[in-house]
Amino acid sequence: MPFPSTSDAESSEYDISTVDLSDDRYEVKQSMVRNKYTVRDGAGNVVLRGKQKMFKLKEEFPFVTGDDEDAFSVKAGGIMDIGGNYAIVDAGTDEEVVVLDEDYSLFVENWTVRDPETGEALATIQSKNKLLSALRHLVGAANLIPNKYEIFDADGGHVGDIEGEFSMRDAYTVTVDDASDVPKEAVIAAACILDALENQ
Repeated sequence: MPFPSTSDAESSEYDISTVDLSDDRYEVKQSMVRNKYTVRDGAGNVVLRGKQKMFKLKEEFPFVTGDDEDAFSVKAGGIMDIGGNYAIVDAGTDEEVVVLDEDYSLFVENWTVRDPETGEALATIQSKNKLLSALRHLVGAANLIPNKYEIFDADGGHVGDIEGEFSMRDAYTVTVDDASDVPKEAVIAAACILDALENQ
């Protein structure tokens, strides 16, 4: 029996036990309620739903599966954590899967997906439009203009995209190359919550 490849072994370490995010393409759509999202797979099935819990000292953003079972939560690393870390916590194991670290800057929206124990960078998600990123931070109305992001592996190689669609409700298509060695589930989960985190 052949041994699994290194990339398979690395990816499985960052899988989320409660949901299978093995497609290469997902649609993320915000509802009319602020920071409430639905995620559909390539076949149009709802695989995740999330709604940010408001009025908590530490931000918490729980996601459930399409069957309304707890999937994972995104938790802020600290109180009033402006540019700090967010952890994706598997609801089935209560373990941190990855940590998201924002490179906080006026002119750029860059996020690094890291190993929660070693801090090693697994992937980065970078805004393609620096001017739009700056406007989104300065002018609320600029959030109506969809942003686009590029996903890179730890070596800086392109492995996917997040494409915003022009809409009153934020809508994104998340694509991760099937052959990439980034932890796909963790990166897709991160991409699904990026819009809410950027609009804090």
